[in-house]
Amino acid sequence: MSPVRRCSRTACGRPAVATLTYVYADSTAVLGPLATYAEPHCYDLCAEHSERLTAPRGWEVVRLLDGSAPARPSGDDLEALANAVREAARPQERRAGTGGGARAADPMEVARRGHLRVLRSPDN
Repeated sequence: MSPVRRCSRTACGRPAVATLTYVYADSTAVLGPLATYAEPHCYDLCAEHSERLTAPRGWEVVRLLDGSAPARPSGDDLEALANAVREAARPQERRAGTGGGARAADPMEVARRGHLRVLRSPDN
């Protein structure tokens, strides 16, 4: 028996890199990093089959990130960053009116957009 686990797909002999499980009650397929050991109700998939995985209509696929894989910015992260840049580019008078009570207490903070803050340069 080979120590390397293989893809569960028929006629695929590539090494497995991910494990697929199902949560039938939630109509969800969960694809995550390769499990520590093989389980009878889980499917080990190679890189190609894990990337091409689709679920039946009405089901959702949840892809859990592998901790060793580099995280790519999401659309929400990029949008928040763009909004923060737009906010920082506004004239000073317009930004001064948007500050709140607790936010105005920090003399370095100029504006806030969600979890992003625009800080004044320490030289000013």
